[in-house]
Amino acid sequence: MKRIATLALALGTAMLMTSIGHAEQKTFKIWWFEEPTTAQGIVWKKALEEFKAKHPDIDVSFEQKTFQQLQASGGMILNSDQAPDVLEYNKGNATAGLVASQGLLTNLDAYVKKEGWDKILNEGDFVLSRYDEKGIYGSGPVWGVSVFGEYVSCFYNIDMFEKAGLKPPTTLEEWVSDMEAFKQKGLTPLALGAIDTSGQHLLASLAYTKADDAWIQNYQGLKAPLDGAPYRYAAQTLVDWVSKGYISKDSTGMKDPDAALLFTSGKAPMYVSGTWNLGTFASTIKDFKWGQFVIPTPKYSVGSTGNLWVVPKGSKNPDLAAEWISLTLSPKYQAELGNAGGVPIAADLSAITNPIGKNAAAVFQQISDKSGLGFYPDWPVPGYYDVLNQKDTGLFQGSLTAEQFVEEIKQVYDDAQENQ
Repeated sequence: MKRIATLALALGTAMLMTSIGHAEQKTFKIWWFEEPTTAQGIVWKKALEEFKAKHPDIDVSFEQKTFQQLQASGGMILNSDQAPDVLEYNKGNATAGLVASQGLLTNLDAYVKKEGWDKILNEGDFVLSRYDEKGIYGSGPVWGVSVFGEYVSCFYNIDMFEKAGLKPPTTLEEWVSDMEAFKQKGLTPLALGAIDTSGQHLLASLAYTKADDAWIQNYQGLKAPLDGAPYRYAAQTLVDWVSKGYISKDSTGMKDPDAALLFTSGKAPMYVSGTWNLGTFASTIKDFKWGQFVIPTPKYSVGSTGNLWVVPKGSKNPDLAAEWISLTLSPKYQAELGNAGGVPIAADLSAITNPIGKNAAAVFQQISDKSGLGFYPDWPVPGYYDVLNQKDTGLFQGSLTAEQFVEEIKQVYDDAQENQ
């Protein structure tokens, strides 16, 4: 009996130690949707390895998501027990603002001071981190932190431009002249994913050529019914460009990756999209020189500080989440981001040796310094991303006139503005 009791005691002790061991093993979950070949994807993977090495006692679990997944189901995920401890989330009223107003995110104000983020980022960098009780950006608590910048530009094939005797345009008239010159040579000048984000980004860029400070503030802040004049101009311009052959009619059914492939394969001299392509283009384009120019507008560019690191309300490890954010905001990884071809938000430019990243960071700073970040066209209204994509498609396909396009997007916008 004594031997049995001893065995039972030993077995119980072993089970207790196993139980304690399991109790001490934390799981820390990180999600992001940046593709592995993008600058963020490359650099955050390196940071993830350092984070794991620093916390050998923690099961650090990473999951690759897609932008579309979180755009469509983010609120549902954040309101469930499946949410991670920290994740990348799209900024703006319709996304981060919406889930913040629904009480699904952790207020990060205390961490801003504790981690010293306010010493690294200026108040302008926090504009899209703050949302009020209605989910409108610009005031209220900090609900997320961006560690990079982004803007929409026109990527161009330098070799094709030089062969055609053309220079990057500095005015809208020069841009049209360049497109006409390529068209005369039998080339479709502009690759475009008309049913995807680049369609609405080009539309917004053209609208911003007619937008002043008041229009941008009213539009993004839902402060007044939509003044459709800038969009009417943009919509008619796109219709004209399709009819003139500057944009292929085939683009009406094309997504961004297909349009990007036309550019990276050397078949199209220009492609409108965002700086999130920089890392991928840097690693995949080997047969020609390429660059980017900011779409000529008087002041505003489509762009912003980047997507946010947010901490779900149900996060079990908010302190670790804050540590992760600080790591990606550190000088080391900000410089790495620039050297991977990304747009760091708080890097020392002298530490960036990659000319693509150095140029991108400098251009972002140039836009930011003149307060020229006009943000994205889908931000003001929840669900507006899908509305604009759908109406853009009708515009490119010819089933909507410029007037009809404005009427339909204005109705959705004005309903949201009236009911906020």
